[in-house]
Amino acid sequence: MSQTQRLLLIAPSAMTRTPAFDRAAMLARAMQLPLHIVAFDYLQALAVAGLFAPEQIALARDGYLQTHRQWLAEQAELMKKHGVDATSEVVWVQHPYEEILHFVNEMSLALIIKDAHEESALKRVFFTPLDWQLLRDCPVPVHLVTNALNPRPRNVLAIVDVLRSEDQDLVFNDQIIDAATKLAELCEARIELVHVYDWTAVYAQDMGVGALPLATGIYEALGVAQHEAFAALAERHGVPTECRHFIEGAPLSSICKFAEDHHTDVIVMGTVQHTGLNKLLGTTAEQLLHRAPCSVLAIKPGRMLQGE
Repeated sequence: MSQTQRLLLIAPSAMTRTPAFDRAAMLARAMQLPLHIVAFDYLQALAVAGLFAPEQIALARDGYLQTHRQWLAEQAELMKKHGVDATSEVVWVQHPYEEILHFVNEMSLALIIKDAHEESALKRVFFTPLDWQLLRDCPVPVHLVTNALNPRPRNVLAIVDVLRSEDQDLVFNDQIIDAATKLAELCEARIELVHVYDWTAVYAQDMGVGALPLATGIYEALGVAQHEAFAALAERHGVPTECRHFIEGAPLSSICKFAEDHHTDVIVMGTVQHTGLNKLLGTTAEQLLHRAPCSVLAIKPGRMLQGE
């Protein structure tokens, strides 16, 4: 197994240079790590036709793969001219996630980079089933890129949840901020730190066990406690006061509006797999991944964004 850390760019099957190419090249230079580019090809029509004319279809498939390999190699050569140690390959496979896990097991990957698709009219991101598999299950940090506005991000937003109670969850907040700080330093970008206090959700939960309106003061006290915990977390990581944002409101809409108002390029957030449920950490995280107005960097517990 190779111990040399590298970045993995998952290129689209179409021979098109997408925003993820520029983001991957920029990060590879900034992190001083080699970049491996892989594209996964599989044409169902060719696979079915191969059942009836295997030799002819095999030739057609090989010719298509060779064309794609040559195109991808040209993209790698362009990156090399700009100081990136880039390699490439094309793999014929129907289910790419299993092949990606092979790369994870065989390479020391610091980060996986892939395009997501932004529907500008709706200001939301569209994720493919492969994207969701990577976000939910892949042990390596995953960066999904939506647009080419800023190949080098200028504004990075880290989202934390100070309601985390277990020790390992509190450490996860540290990992999220560390990853966002690392990305911001690499890109010479501004970092913002956000926690959203949704007191209405807390109140609604308590109403189910007979809370009284007089208990409003309890929720105010909880808000003060969360604010203090957030301030301590930000202070521990050296986040400037003007870059700390404690927001009261609905988490999803508050985060999306903040990202839009502050022209955020990348949202750094944490995701984990719920055992037996195949869900991301909390409904807010899952919904945010549906509606994020920008690129996303998803961090898993215990995994840091590496690089020099």
